[in-house]
Amino acid sequence: MSLLNVGARALLANQLALQTTGNNIANANTVGYSRQTAVMSQVPGQYTGSGYIGKGVEVSTIERAHSDFLTTQATQAASVSSMDSTRANQLSSLEDIFTGGASGLGASVTDMLNSLSDVASTPTDITARNVVLTRADEMGARFQDAQSRLDDLQQGVKSQLGNAVTTINSLATRVAALNQQIARAQGGGQAPNDLLDQRDQAMRDLNQQVQTTTVAADDGTMSVFIGSQPLVLGSSAAPLSLTTGADGTQALALTRGNASSTIPGETLGGGAVAGLLRFQNTDLAEARNLLGRMATTITSAVNAQHKLGVDLDGNAGGNFFQPIAVPDAVPATANTGNATVGATVTDPSALAASSYQLNFGAAGSLQVTRLSDGKISNFTGPLPVQVDGLTIAVGAGTANAGDSFTLKPYAAAAGQVATAITSPRALAAANPIEARAGTSNTGNVTVSALAPAKADANMTGTVTLTFNAAGTFDVSGTGTGNPTGVAYTAGQPISFNGWNLTLKGTPKPGDTITVQAATPGYSNLNAGNATALLGLRDATVFDGAPLSDGYASLMATVGVRSQSAQYAAGISNSIATNLETSRTSVSGVNLDEEAANLLKYQQAYQASAKMIQIAQSIFDTLLQGMH
Repeated sequence: MSLLNVGARALLANQLALQTTGNNIANANTVGYSRQTAVMSQVPGQYTGSGYIGKGVEVSTIERAHSDFLTTQATQAASVSSMDSTRANQLSSLEDIFTGGASGLGASVTDMLNSLSDVASTPTDITARNVVLTRADEMGARFQDAQSRLDDLQQGVKSQLGNAVTTINSLATRVAALNQQIARAQGGGQAPNDLLDQRDQAMRDLNQQVQTTTVAADDGTMSVFIGSQPLVLGSSAAPLSLTTGADGTQALALTRGNASSTIPGETLGGGAVAGLLRFQNTDLAEARNLLGRMATTITSAVNAQHKLGVDLDGNAGGNFFQPIAVPDAVPATANTGNATVGATVTDPSALAASSYQLNFGAAGSLQVTRLSDGKISNFTGPLPVQVDGLTIAVGAGTANAGDSFTLKPYAAAAGQVATAITSPRALAAANPIEARAGTSNTGNVTVSALAPAKADANMTGTVTLTFNAAGTFDVSGTGTGNPTGVAYTAGQPISFNGWNLTLKGTPKPGDTITVQAATPGYSNLNAGNATALLGLRDATVFDGAPLSDGYASLMATVGVRSQSAQYAAGISNSIATNLETSRTSVSGVNLDEEAANLLKYQQAYQASAKMIQIAQSIFDTLLQGMH
C-alpha cells in the first residue's frame, strides 16, 4: 500500500504541475500575468526499525514568480516616463502653434511695420496706406488664431485631466475591491495569485495616471497614497477631483469623509496627470503670457506713436489698434473687502510676461509677487502703484488687510488684436510739427529728421534754437526751460516738448532752427510720424530685445522647453523600458522553459502511473498467492 500511496501522490503532484505549466502557457500573452510554479515538498517519512521510509511528494503551494522590489521600481519608472512623455507631447503641440517662416506670426508683425516704409516715402499714396491696413488686419488675424489655438489646447488638456481623474477613481475602486477579496482569500493560508496579479496590474495602470506609494498590511491589503494623501485604505477608496485656484491653476484634491485636501503639484512625481498639470499651469500659462505681452506691447506702442501724428485730413491721430483692456484682478474667495482691483498699461517697454499675486496688508500696504520668477515688490500704499509697466489701482470698494487678488494681464490679450481705423486717410503718417531753418542762415545746418516721441502739451509750441560761436546753441520756447550753451553734435537727437530733432551740417553763429506747429500744406506732404512708426521695429521693448525680435524670443522659449521635455522623455522611457525588462525576466512566461517543463512533468506523470501499475500488479500477485 505504501508504494501505491507514493505513486498516487506523485501522480496527483505531477498532474498539478502539468496543469500549472499549461496555465502558464495559456497566459503567456495575458497582460499582468505572473508565471506560476507548483512548489513540491516531500511527505514526512515513516519510521521503521530500518530507518525512515519516504511516503512520497505533495504540492505545498502554487508560487507566483514575483519581485516586490522590481515591480515597485518598474511601476515608478513607468509613471515618470508617462509624465515626461505626456508633457513632451503637449509641448510639441504648443510648438506647432508658434511656427516661423512667411506664414508665422512674427512675419506678419514685420510685414505690417515694413509696409509703413512706402507711406513714409509717399505719404499721400492711398494704395500704400491701404497696404498698411491690410497688413495690420492680417497681423491681428494671426494673433487671434494663435489665441484660439491656445484656447483649444487648453480645452484639450482640461478634457484629458477630467478623463484621467475618472480613470484614477475607477482604478482606486478596483484596488479597494481587490484588497477585500485578497484579504478574504488569504485567510485560507494560501496566496491568491490571480488576484495579486490583477491588483499589481491595476497599480501599474493607476501609476500611468498618477504616481503613488504603497504600504502593505499583514492581511494582504495594500494602502495607496498620492503624495501624503491616502487614496485607498484597505477596502475604502477616496474620490479624487480637480480644483481650480483663483489664478486659474488646477490641482488634485482628495475627499475623505467631510474633509477635502488639495494635493500640491510638486508632490506629484509622475503620471500623465502630473505632466498635464505642469504643462497647463506653467508651460501653457507662460506661452499665453508671452503671446499676450507681445500683443499688448505692440498695440500699445503703435497706438501711442500713432496718436502723436496727423492724418491726411489734418486731424490728430487716434488709436491705430483697438486698445487691449487689462482684465480686473480675480479676488480670492476668502477676501473680506469689496475692492475691485484693475491695471492699465503705462509703459509698454517695461511689461513682463507674467501674472501677479496681490496681497494687501495693514494701512493699505500692498505686496506684489511676480509669479513667473517669484520677485516680490512691497509698497506702503496707497494705490495706485506701478509694477513692470503696469499701473495697479483700486477701481471701486475697499480692500481689507489679508485680501488677495490674482492679476492675469495677458492671458487673453492676443485675441483682442484688431485695427481701429478703417479708412486709409485716417492713418496719421504726418508730423504735427515742422522744423524750419532761418532764412538768413549762413551755415549749412539742415534738418535730418523730426518726429514726435511722446505726448506733451507743448509739442506744437514754437521753439527756437540759436547757434553760438562756441559750437553751442541757446533754446527759447514754452516748456523748454530756455537752456543756454547746449553743446551741438551733428546727428545727435535734440529733444524738447515730446519731439526728437536731428540736424546735420555745421551752423554759423546766429543761425537758427525753429520747430513749430505744422502748417496745412506741410502736414499733407511730410511723413515724419510714419517714419517714427517704422522706427518702432528697433525699439527696445521685450526684455531688452527690439520689437521686431519679440516673436523670435517667444519661439525660442517654447522651443527650448519642448526640446528639454523631449530629451527628458527619452531618458525616462529608456529607464522604464530597462526596468520593465528586468521585471518581466522574473515574472514573465518563457515558452521554451515551459515546453521543457511539460516534457519533464509528463515523464514524471507517466512514471508515477507506471509505479501505480506495478503496485497494483504486486498487490494482485499477493492476493492470488493467498488463495
